[in-house]
Amino acid sequence: MADSTEGDTDIQDLGLLVPALIALIAGLVIHSFIIGVNVTDWWKGRSVTPVDHIVTSLGISRICTQCTVTLYLFFTKLLQISPHSPVTLVLIDAPYSFFTYGNFWLTSLLSIVLCLKISNFDSRLFLYLRRKIVHRTVYWIVGAIFLSAFNCLMPLMTAFTEMIRGQTYNTTIPDISLNYFNINYIFSFTIGALIPLLFYSISSVLLFISLYNHIKIMKISSNLTINLETYYSAMKLICVTFIYNTMYFFGHSVSGFYYYFYSVILESLHIVLDFLPVLHSSYLIYKTAKLRSQVSKVLQNVVDFLFQKKDTETREDIELVAQ
Repeated sequence: MADSTEGDTDIQDLGLLVPALIALIAGLVIHSFIIGVNVTDWWKGRSVTPVDHIVTSLGISRICTQCTVTLYLFFTKLLQISPHSPVTLVLIDAPYSFFTYGNFWLTSLLSIVLCLKISNFDSRLFLYLRRKIVHRTVYWIVGAIFLSAFNCLMPLMTAFTEMIRGQTYNTTIPDISLNYFNINYIFSFTIGALIPLLFYSISSVLLFISLYNHIKIMKISSNLTINLETYYSAMKLICVTFIYNTMYFFGHSVSGFYYYFYSVILESLHIVLDFLPVLHSSYLIYKTAKLRSQVSKVLQNVVDFLFQKKDTETREDIELVAQ
């Protein structure tokens, strides 16, 4: 009976590790491709836009997030380390929170920059924000990174305190106030996820309204020289990104709620959340002309290499028969 239970547990662990590894491999390929294209352009002195800076930083953050999830499963399932131990908190939980909050802030910054660059609002505040944000994107990226790091300081300090005491970090142990952890979680989640989601929503709605109004004006003026497909494509990107960001937010809200209030880790949910950035990055590649062009070149090179190898093998076979 014990062997049967242990076997079921091993199957469950394998059922979590396999999709996590699939998500990690897919993420490494997709995100690394985006990073590689933009870094190559920068290295060769080509023009790199503020959007490219943000997308590259977002790709790095997404890769690191997926790596922490895979490491967590490796520690807890294969090495049998407690998910509530200080080691897990320091090496997994804090970095995961850091990169997750970074994802929220960078996605919000991407939406804000796109709104300021594309929208045609002419108010003083809008023009001021365009000057201060669009042309200083790198500083805002660094600011988002520092803000995300600040959000992780409190649980990290708590973990070090518990390690010094020689105790196990767990939100349910009697000598630690549960309200203390709940307040910390609400504070961190508000700064790291809720506020960037608010900024993201406002900028996305403004950009969508601006594009919609511009399309209406073009249709009324019957200006057939302008291709409206570009505007429709941008609106689709806004909608898809909004759906992704909302699902990502609510997924982490549910996960954090169960972890901090019930001390339950929803591992399956984290694996599902791992796939969302991969799908979104794939859509970004599809919708970005530069990235889409590079994908075509890579695929063409792969096809040429395979056919060249096949031709070489065929030629060698013919020469062998001729001898």
